[in-house]
Amino acid sequence: MAVIHHTSLHPTKLELLASWLPSRPWYAGAGEPRLAKAGGFRLDDPEGAVGIEFMVVTDVSGPHPTSYLVPLTYRGAPLDGAEHALVGTMEHGVLGRRWAYDGCHDPVLAAQLPALVEGRVRAQDQNTSDLPDREVTRSSTGDGPAPAFSGAAAVDDRTGTELRAPDGAVLRLHRVLVPVPEAGPVPPPGAAGHVAGGWDLPDGTRARGLFAVLSTGPC
Repeated sequence: MAVIHHTSLHPTKLELLASWLPSRPWYAGAGEPRLAKAGGFRLDDPEGAVGIEFMVVTDVSGPHPTSYLVPLTYRGAPLDGAEHALVGTMEHGVLGRRWAYDGCHDPVLAAQLPALVEGRVRAQDQNTSDLPDREVTRSSTGDGPAPAFSGAAAVDDRTGTELRAPDGAVLRLHRVLVPVPEAGPVPPPGAAGHVAGGWDLPDGTRARGLFAVLSTGPC
């Protein structure tokens, strides 16, 4: 179980992301973002060493606010071979220096997200220790061996990131979030599983949408 420490961070996560987001191909803004925390959830690392957080942030710098899903991992030491995925470092008031990575390139997150899709682990509240996040929903239609994504290649495009497993399975993370009607998110045809969740809109209302979709081919 991950323990949530309510303490100081320097720089803050939002400050790190404001510098990092414009370098992403899926960033839709025209300049430096002005970010607000909008939601998210956490997953537990079975070894208890890596923090796993799926943040939703909303860029309110332009006339049309855009919400982004940003999976992050937090480590107490650099991850070998992942310099390209480093978002930045922070000084944590309890844990000391933490290295924050784009979680799509971290093997721990790449193993735990499919486990969430399949129902083998549960999403945890973003801000409270040992509290499941019941707003995060998932489904899985597969009845065979689960695809292995821990060594998958992570490929960005203009709307998301695909984790491509050696067996051809694809786990697509929707980086630019799109609210769906009240009936709830509907996975695309042929999807083998999905994760959906909610986030806050700037007007104070709550939105829901797809966070990730599992398929046997690009979706």
